[in-house]
Amino acid sequence: MSKKNEKIDFDKSLAEVEKIVLQLESGNMSLEKSLEAFEKGVNLTKKCQSVLNEAEQKVKLLTSNQGRVVSSPFDANED
Repeated sequence: MSKKNEKIDFDKSLAEVEKIVLQLESGNMSLEKSLEAFEKGVNLTKKCQSVLNEAEQKVKLLTSNQGRVVSSPFDANED
């Protein structure tokens, strides 16, 4: 499965980001481990943001057209 089409579990990813933040805030990690954790957190945050953006677009599609649900193509990369 390509990274573009990869589906993530939003709740698990968000929980992992929160765990990473707590670890980083503790100050008990080496610089190298802190950088690794930070990078992982940034990547997870980007994926979560992508899921949120996609959900927002779906809500906009569903709530447009005066409450009528209208089927239309959806491009998750559209801003």
